[in-house]
Amino acid sequence: MPVPGPAAQAYAALLRAADALRDDYAEALAPVELTPTQYEVLRLLRDASQHGLPCGDLGRRLLAREPDVTRLLDRLDRRGLVRRERDEDDRRVVRARLTAEGQRVVGSLDRHLADLHERQFAVLGEARLKQLVAMLEAVRTLR
Repeated sequence: MPVPGPAAQAYAALLRAADALRDDYAEALAPVELTPTQYEVLRLLRDASQHGLPCGDLGRRLLAREPDVTRLLDRLDRRGLVRRERDEDDRRVVRARLTAEGQRVVGSLDRHLADLHERQFAVLGEARLKQLVAMLEAVRTLR
């Protein structure tokens, strides 16, 4: 069997690192019973302000593809973290907005998750971390 080249090795290393980072992230969110994707929805809605986001836009902005945004929002709605309403200007559009409870939950996680990411990448230092971001962006833009 041929030895994988550097590109294949980089791919495998990146996937292994992503899995480890995602596991840490999921573990950090477990006490508030959120998945990483659910947290990402709450964060995106907080950043969208009081106007919220059309559900279709929300799905496109997620870091990881989510095939069923409706069910994802259903779960968050049942918990009282988001609400959905028809757009006043275009009744075909449904907008998702963060509730006060959703705002509280996402805000309570900010410092904890920032600290987690600092620990996850501390071994690299700031200069190498900036290089990593630039390299990954370069790979992503080649698609």
